[in-house]
Amino acid sequence: MALKNIVIGIAIMILTISVVVQGVALIYERPNYDDYCGEFKINQIIENQEQCETTGGQWEPQDIRCVTEPCPQGYCNRDFTCSKDYDVANGVYSRNIFLIALPLGIAVIAVGALIFGLEAVGAGLMAGGVGVILWGVTGFWSFADDWLKFVLSLIGLVIVIWLAFRMNSLTYKKKRR
Repeated sequence: MALKNIVIGIAIMILTISVVVQGVALIYERPNYDDYCGEFKINQIIENQEQCETTGGQWEPQDIRCVTEPCPQGYCNRDFTCSKDYDVANGVYSRNIFLIALPLGIAVIAVGALIFGLEAVGAGLMAGGVGVILWGVTGFWSFADDWLKFVLSLIGLVIVIWLAFRMNSLTYKKKRR
């Protein structure tokens, strides 16, 4: 019976993460790179810095030896400006996903810990809540400042420790009866 509970708990964990990730994706759309950079005219040849910067690109100088003329001494990174805009939008999106995932993950952990008495369901939901928090953290961590990482991690830790004490005190009261 213990092995069945473990398998059910793992299935609940995976499905909880999937439901949350897909549910958030239905409501909150990730920025699309093509919306920022679109498609450039592939057949347009850019041979100098002025043409490049006019199209919103950045000229990347190269020290090359040419055998034909004209000999451009670099290339145009056409996506330079638009990719910076995309990176900003993606950072905001990742921050918002984290701000959604952290409380949602903690709420799922709380539901698993405090409401469900069936161990496989409670443990599966709690593990799913941890997975949701990890999903939010991994997308945002590279965009966050160190102080923000510290504060948010501390808040999450305090809440989860409080939940553990609350859950254990309820379990202790039930055993004493």
